[in-house]
Amino acid sequence: MAHVSLMGNLRQYTGGITELDVDASNIRQLFRKLGDQFPELAPHLEEGLAVAIDGQIYQDTLLEPIGADSDVHVLPQIAGG
Repeated sequence: MAHVSLMGNLRQYTGGITELDVDASNIRQLFRKLGDQFPELAPHLEEGLAVAIDGQIYQDTLLEPIGADSDVHVLPQIAGG
């Protein structure tokens, strides 16, 4: 299972949980499982979040694969400029 860290203010929707292990093969599946586990978090997963998988940041890509032993961070989306 991937180790997932929820960054920033996301903990307010998870009852204070900021780290957990999730079995997900891609970002879309990760978001679905997080939303199922934390219904208050679900709407926020659809608004501008970035995901770092093993140190590589991805934005606006739901099909990026997640390895079984990956370290995943869900964080506010980084603005371009």
